[in-house]
Amino acid sequence: MAIKTTKEELLAKAEKPARDAMKMHPYYRGKIEVVPKCTIRDVSDFSIWYTPGVAEPCREIQRNPEAVFELTNKANMVAVVTDGTRVLGLGDIGPMAGLPVMEGKALLFKYLGGVDAFPLCLDTKDPDEFIKTVKYLCPTFGGINLEDIENPKCFYILERLRAEAPIPVWHDDQQGTAAVTVAALINALKIVKKKMSEARITLIGVGAANTCTAKMLVKAGADPKKMLIVDSKAILSKKRDDIDAKTHKEKWELSQITNGEGRDGGMEEALVGQDAVVALAKSGPDVIKKEWIARMADNSIVFACANPIPEIWPWEAKEAGARIVATGRSDFPNQVNNSIGFPAIFRGTLDVMARTITDEMCIAAATELARCAEDKGLSEERLLPTMDEWEVFPREAVAVAKKAIEQGVARLKLSEKELFSIAEGKIRRAREQVGILMEKGIIRAYQE
Repeated sequence: MAIKTTKEELLAKAEKPARDAMKMHPYYRGKIEVVPKCTIRDVSDFSIWYTPGVAEPCREIQRNPEAVFELTNKANMVAVVTDGTRVLGLGDIGPMAGLPVMEGKALLFKYLGGVDAFPLCLDTKDPDEFIKTVKYLCPTFGGINLEDIENPKCFYILERLRAEAPIPVWHDDQQGTAAVTVAALINALKIVKKKMSEARITLIGVGAANTCTAKMLVKAGADPKKMLIVDSKAILSKKRDDIDAKTHKEKWELSQITNGEGRDGGMEEALVGQDAVVALAKSGPDVIKKEWIARMADNSIVFACANPIPEIWPWEAKEAGARIVATGRSDFPNQVNNSIGFPAIFRGTLDVMARTITDEMCIAAATELARCAEDKGLSEERLLPTMDEWEVFPREAVAVAKKAIEQGVARLKLSEKELFSIAEGKIRRAREQVGILMEKGIIRAYQE
């Protein structure tokens, strides 16, 4: 006979990662370091890797700048850049306090995607200074991952850098969150036997994540007229005269295409009769009330994805009648989290040396993610693959790379077989490297 888990036990489980983090972070003093990838048989090899031998690769790059991708690690290096103004659900905590998150991001990049990522926390809140700094960094990196930048500044920064930087730039809180959310919703709708084009979807929160999610859902087939989007004041609509098209361009654009019925009200009213809700608002709990969930349509879908605490606890949403519930946390079923998106999306982008990351590349990743989960069997508590299904990442990377080639933004044109071999090899190497370092005691086991 199964033993039912109490709410107190679930809450204690939810709080455990924070307690463990404060033990293990000081033990390891950070999560990443730089290690060589070339052979060092003895110190005489430095004459090859450094002076005098290194001068010849330098001359070759000067003659042919594209050679930098073959003669250096540029093609596998990504900068994770933030100003610390919108870190997780913690808000503006500053660049230094954001460093643990950026280190964690770099760790996931390497272990899950085989990508060498470096955390860069910039001590400026000026968007133009931020843009200028990132552009200065472009010669070193093969891509830029923007992270945890406040709204609406993040839209301006991304738009400028996508247009002006010579390498792919994306904002993971926008495109990464959107890609994984779309994948999860594709499968959730399959389970409840509803079509994307007919689904009534509410999005709560109009920050970077949900703004991009709304746009990507439309590109994935959702009807914007059936979508309701709620900011801190009310449901977006054409009737709202407090949304300035110049100051809040993205929000204004959404207000013009969504809410075809012209509904009024706030969060409570925006859930009545809806098939699904995607909440990326503020850390909870009790941001969304149980009684509001109870007024949704039958077989409702609830994505409560704020970090570190969801807008409503999963068990409360279930008690209120939701059939499928997802959060952004790894300690509950159905984690809708960027970690199964960005490492593979960048892997595919880098492997073909793409010049940008398009929305279509993100949707290709979402579609493949959904397919990977379906291949192993969907259920109400399994919408997406998990991070430990490592074979998902090369599949996703290949889908992204193929779309980049199809759209003409890739420098390299490789076959599907070649793409899979490259992605699998780099990801497998990264995981095996960590395993060997742990086995040899170079990465020490944590001890209380």
